[in-house]
Amino acid sequence: HQTLHIIKALQAHSPMMALYRGLSTLFPTETVNQEHNIHPDSDAEAMVLFSGGQDSTVCLAWALKTFSRVHTIGFDYGQRHAVELECRKQVLSNIESIHQQWAGRLGDDQLIDMSFIKSLGETAMTSEAAIKYDATGLPNTFVPGRNVFFFTTAAAVAYRLDVHNLVGGMCETDYSGYPDCRDQSLQQLAKALSLSMDSDLSIHTPLMWIDKAATWSMAYDIGGQKLIDLIIEQTHTCYIGDRTTLHDWGYGCNECPACELRANGYTSWRQGQSNA
Repeated sequence: HQTLHIIKALQAHSPMMALYRGLSTLFPTETVNQEHNIHPDSDAEAMVLFSGGQDSTVCLAWALKTFSRVHTIGFDYGQRHAVELECRKQVLSNIESIHQQWAGRLGDDQLIDMSFIKSLGETAMTSEAAIKYDATGLPNTFVPGRNVFFFTTAAAVAYRLDVHNLVGGMCETDYSGYPDCRDQSLQQLAKALSLSMDSDLSIHTPLMWIDKAATWSMAYDIGGQKLIDLIIEQTHTCYIGDRTTLHDWGYGCNECPACELRANGYTSWRQGQSNA
């Protein structure tokens, strides 16, 4: 796990991020993630926390490649960009066609009403508030407890399906700084859920140690240009919920933090392809 420790150390020092990104191109994602059982039993089933966004779509593709059957779960929590819930329907209807081997692997899909989250307090993700940053750099799009609620609910549903693998698109490299996206947070949560349900539960985060450019690269490696086109045309990332303009990288306002990360990652990935 020496590579993993090096990357974690680099992440702790933002000036070193450029060097980290260089390292991430040298080591496959599977190597970086091997600490969290990235290669489970191929006969196992999984449940993907699927929003309809870029990251969860790449994770869905990864799961379809990795597991024998893949269930999906989404959440309506009063999000400002509720258009993602329509996008997830499109993706679920089309993603199996990316690979012949994926046909028939999609299992149950559930959309859970979690509108109580919005009632817990205002954020720029659940209201029309302007996006701002606090003194630590954390944007007010952070929804406290969101991923804890999501994974706990997914675990309860997975328990009833006898599914022991949960998959999420969280990462702590190119991200907005949300504390509930950190690897330590999620792996401790997996332990708590396993204890609470007396069931061996794993949380897989294939994107945890890669940036957005590498996420585009992973998508291409898994599903080629067909998956790239699906992500560009059918997924949604923009916090504002803007789907009026189709950019090279997809729909969005091109101004919010989510659009900025997605656009910059796409540009870096394409430049890397051109220089290869």
